[in-house]
Amino acid sequence: MSDPLLTIRNHHAPTCGDPPIISGDRSETYIGYYENVFGEQWVFTLDRRSSEATLRGGDTGWNNPHTVVSGKVGGLVLGRDERAWLEACWAAAVPR
Repeated sequence: MSDPLLTIRNHHAPTCGDPPIISGDRSETYIGYYENVFGEQWVFTLDRRSSEATLRGGDTGWNNPHTVVSGKVGGLVLGRDERAWLEACWAAAVPR
């Protein structure tokens, strides 16, 4: 199938950097997307082979990935709903 499953437009200003281009072609890559009521966007990715997980957000600069460990990210203040979404992504992506 050549048509994308999901296309998401960037809601952030150009000063926030280039939005990530993330491919879901590899089955070991988990992708999560979140947008709050203010239009702030977040993208979570986890590589199941390496267990490397990152969080990117327009407000924090798309080009600045934040490392996620055990469903949490240090150095960022996330709202309650954003934290719940990130923990849900982690639970869905990491085999138990």
